[in-house]
Parts: sequence; C-alpha cells; structure tokens
Amino acid sequence: MAESGRAHPRSAIVDIGSNSVRLVVYQGPARLPAVLFNEKVMAGLGRDLAATGAIGAGAMARGRTALARFAMIARELDCDRVRTVATAAVRDASNGGELIDAAAALGLRVELLAGDAEAEAAGLGVLSGIPAADGVVGDLGGGSLELVRIGGGAVRERASLKLGVLRLGALKEGAREGAAIEAALDAGLRKVGWAGRGRGLPFYLVGGSWRAMVKLHAVATGYPLPLIHQYRMTPGQVQRLARKLAGMTRAELKETGGLSTPRAATLADATWLLAALLKRLESSEVVASAFGLREGLLYGDLDAETREQDPLIVAAREEGRAFGRFPEHGDLLARWIAPLFADASGQGAEDARLRHAACLLADTGWRANPEFRAERGAEVALHGNWVAIDAAGRAMLAQALATALDGSRASPDPLPRLASPEQLARASTWGLAIRLGQRLSGGVAGPLERTALSMSEGGLSLRLPGADAPLYGEAVEKRHAALATALGAAARVC
Repeated sequence: MAESGRAHPRSAIVDIGSNSVRLVVYQGPARLPAVLFNEKVMAGLGRDLAATGAIGAGAMARGRTALARFAMIARELDCDRVRTVATAAVRDASNGGELIDAAAALGLRVELLAGDAEAEAAGLGVLSGIPAADGVVGDLGGGSLELVRIGGGAVRERASLKLGVLRLGALKEGAREGAAIEAALDAGLRKVGWAGRGRGLPFYLVGGSWRAMVKLHAVATGYPLPLIHQYRMTPGQVQRLARKLAGMTRAELKETGGLSTPRAATLADATWLLAALLKRLESSEVVASAFGLREGLLYGDLDAETREQDPLIVAAREEGRAFGRFPEHGDLLARWIAPLFADASGQGAEDARLRHAACLLADTGWRANPEFRAERGAEVALHGNWVAIDAAGRAMLAQALATALDGSRASPDPLPRLASPEQLARASTWGLAIRLGQRLSGGVAGPLERTALSMSEGGLSLRLPGADAPLYGEAVEKRHAALATALGAAARVC
C-alpha cells in the first residue's frame, strides 16, 4: 500500500481477458474515479482455445510482456492498490496456470474469476454507469459470453456461455453463414434456460467487439457524438448490419470503421451472434454501455451509501472543483434556482439532476476566451466523460451551459439533432437562471444565501434584503428581465 497522502487514492486494475490484456489506473471520487492511464495489448490468449484447449505460445509471450510492462507502470504511478483479474481464457486453458505464475513473479496476485463472478461484475458495471438500467446485460469477451438480468439497482440471475468472439470462427467452418453460431447459441441458451428471458426489455451491450459494432453504426448513420454510452439500436438495425458485415472483407471493415485488425477479424461474427441473441431473448432494443467488468469491480467494492450517489452529479462536482473558480458555488446555485422549476409538469427528477449538473459545470469555462466560452460550455457537456446521461440529456446540458455563458437561447448544431425543441427551450431557461445567479453573487456564497427567487401571480420575484440592494446593478437587472421574459413573467424586486 502506497503512503501517498493523496486526497483520493490511486487504484489500478490489470484485466487479463481472452482477447486483450489491459491496465487501467483510476483516481478520484470513489463513486466515479477518473481514468489516469489506459492501455491494452491485443494478446489473443483465447484464440487457440477451441482448437487446442491451451493458450498458444505467441499469445502467452504477448501476455507475459504486457504483464511485465503493466506491473512496472503501476509501480511507477505509485498506485495505492493493484487488482489483477483473469477471465475465460486463463480459466479454461490447460496452461492458464503458467500465466498466473508469471504474474505472481511480477508481484501481481491474480484473481481467477469464475463465469458467475465475471457475469456479476459486468452487470454491476452497467448499473454503475446506468443506475436505472432494467433488462439483460450481455458481455461478449474473447472466450465467453456472460448474460445477466439486472433491475432495481441489483444483479439478479446470471449465466456464462462458452461463446466468446474468438471461439466463433471455429464454429463457422464448413457451415452456412451464421448457422453454426446460431446452433451453438441455441444449445447454450437451452442449457441455462434463458430463451425469452429478455422479452420486452432492453439489452445492454458490454465488450469491445460489440462496442466497435455500435461505433460503426453510429458513423454510418451520421450520429453527431463520438461517444456511444447509452447509444440505442433496434433489433432490426442490428440484423441488417449483421447481413451487411457478413459480405464485407476485413480490409473494407478497417477502412469503413477505423477498426484494428483483430477487431475487424471478429466483428461480423460478433454482430451475427448479437442479432441471433436478441431474437431468442426477445429483447426490445439495444443500449450500449461504456462501463463493464472493470467498472463493475470498482462499484462492487463500494458501500451502499456510496453506490446510491448519482454518478453524473459526482463527476460534474469534481469537474467544477478542479476547473471552476468557486467550487462550492454549483450546489448552492442549483438550490437557488430550483424554486422556479419545482412545478414543471411531467419532468421532475430528471430535469432537476440535469439542472444540478449544469450549475456544477457553469464556471468551468471561465479560463476560455470570452468570445468562445459558450462553445466551451457546450463542448464540455457534449464530450465530457459523463455517464447516467443520454444524448438528449447531453444536449440539454450543453444548451443550459451555452445560454448561461452568452445569454443566447439559440441552439447550435448538433443540439437540435439530439433533443426536442421543448427540451432545449427548458434548458435555455435554466441557463438564464444560472446566468442571473452568477452575476448577482459574483460567484461567492453570501449573496445567494441571503436572497431568493420565486414565481407568483405572473411575476418573477427576486427577494433582496435592504442591505443587499446595491447588488442589483444594471447587469443584474438585465439578466433578471431576460429570465422573466423567458418565463412569461414580469421582473419584480421585493
């Protein structure tokens, strides 16, 4: 254990997967630490399992080399904790113990996860990034496919099938395209009793191959964000993509989707498996998750109170603390403007948390050139490393920040492609309220603690005690009037 004296501990996970070996180093709030370092080696430990039952010599050498580097990087980064886990390839290979011994010689104690534990970690990972998720998680690795029923914030039933993406190629030899994959899937689902288990529920995707498929679809359809967390597809879209990919060469896949050679080699099989699985589970839609096994391991170590924290708010608060001028101001500002929106019909808690996040992030662009602060605010919202927020939520957050920073209610591209006019109009009003609060207070706590906003009888009232009357200068008056106009009310001071 490193004695670093840091505000937040620095932890690392070495993930020895069937397709890749990866090191991720985290530091930050326990509920959602930031990634400091992330590197993978496509070792292909599970590539020869179906044919030989063992990790091939080349893959073993690549795995050893990766572990040696990662052990040294973790030491150089002075990690407080290093957790090393191995999954299906090491678990199933006749010579998997050799890699475990090699890791031990480097000071890495390997936890060999059983299929059930691997499935649980994948389910917890999805819940970490999408707390309200209710459906079936599918984690496609190189050596196995984990299925997990989640709902109500908990992991329920789980199953592990030996249908990893590196095993699928061997199944196809001599068979009609996809027929052997589907037959193997049918046999696996019968064995675990999962046919129809996802009827009418979303299917949450985890795993590099399926994420690569989602990115390919997003690029092909002109999706305006480079992030795929909570990206949605219909089963029909997956099926059409599976047929298209089956007729493409690896070179075409690499050129179209910017895929690595290993990913291009397995993408068509992975997509065919997904299309067949969605049909047999009777899933309603596909939802991509950026979080999976590693995030699930972190989430599983948390106490119940920390798990209940909203990851969007935790991340936005940390961003505000790191890059804002007045770290305590965001939470106070959210409380100050809340009375104006308490009775917004039909929106409730989701609007409230997005407003809260906007308040926490409202000051993070202050270092930018004044002419570009609105663009900076929108960029933070659209491209920030947030979870528990969908594309429409990102657009609303971007609208609120852009309006807060320049006062305009216009919605620049791509916001109208991600959220409805009604959603963006609401968010722009939040931005005007934030803009008023920031100008009135100068960014410090006292003025917001002594004043209050309220709506009554068609008026937007600002309660301003006599001693604080000098705060109501020309700039504050203009922002008060702009917010009142957006709310269809008259500006009043009382």
